[in-house]
Amino acid sequence: MTPETVVGLLAGPERLRVVAALVLGATSITALSEATGLDPKAVGKALRKLEDGGLVEPGYRLRTEVLTELAKASAPTESGDDHGYGDSDPKTEALLRTFVKDGRLIGMPAQRGRRRVLLEHLVQSFEPGVRYPEKEVNVIVRAWCEGGAADHVSVRRYLIDEGLLTRGEGQYWRSGGWLDVLPQS
Repeated sequence: MTPETVVGLLAGPERLRVVAALVLGATSITALSEATGLDPKAVGKALRKLEDGGLVEPGYRLRTEVLTELAKASAPTESGDDHGYGDSDPKTEALLRTFVKDGRLIGMPAQRGRRRVLLEHLVQSFEPGVRYPEKEVNVIVRAWCEGGAADHVSVRRYLIDEGLLTRGEGQYWRSGGWLDVLPQS
């Protein structure tokens, strides 16, 4: 059954109400009629259409496995986010895939070692040797935290506590983390 077929079946308001009542446990025309507020004739018509479409089996049973299969087939595949560690460090890549989606920090690991790996990735947003005013640091860190579970002030504090950023006289600078070193030609 295609997603379009299921959507078509659920597009009718009466059929949608009948499906909702089935999900909630109605198992007879009378129960379906009471749950949906539809007269028994409208319930019967909706059930026939749902049965013909393959979404309901005789005996008033919703084929939830059809919905499950469609949800799995329609779900986005594993995040396409590539953080650049895939082949060289699959564990780091897996950790980042868990906590970073679409360039946004969606959570913060509770375990310090895992949090450190995530912070080392995040600190790459700061150029070594460049001094940043606090406002600019907040803009960069806030961009990572936007729409996620972590707040930018806590993340900034973690970066400092882990020695990845240093603060002095209202300025911040990168003082740790991985560096990409290009070979000399």
